[in-house]
Amino acid sequence: MSEETIFGKIIRREIPADIVYEDDLCLAFRDITPQAPTHVLLIPKKPVPKLADATSDDKELLGHMMLTLKSLAEQLGIAEEGYRVVINTGSNGGQTVFHLHMHLLGGRSLQWPPG
Repeated sequence: MSEETIFGKIIRREIPADIVYEDDLCLAFRDITPQAPTHVLLIPKKPVPKLADATSDDKELLGHMMLTLKSLAEQLGIAEEGYRVVINTGSNGGQTVFHLHMHLLGGRSLQWPPG
């Protein structure tokens, strides 16, 4: 069993969030410390701690999340100009909440390397 995180509390509505999308598999909400004009986090409702913990059983979930990001980019008006999808994995990868999440960033020109 995975450790309780703030994202689990958001899924259960114990903590408020600015939710922009939800379905049976995942939930998307605006980041409270945005790094771009559009910064949304997409999380699976299944508590996968990090990408490195995903298994072949999660293939459908991960594919669904990637296609959901594409739809969200269109819905949020950043698809045409471009956007970035980031998955931080593990402490050295910059992950601070150990519940798999994907950052959708856009609305301005994004530089490389990110940091």
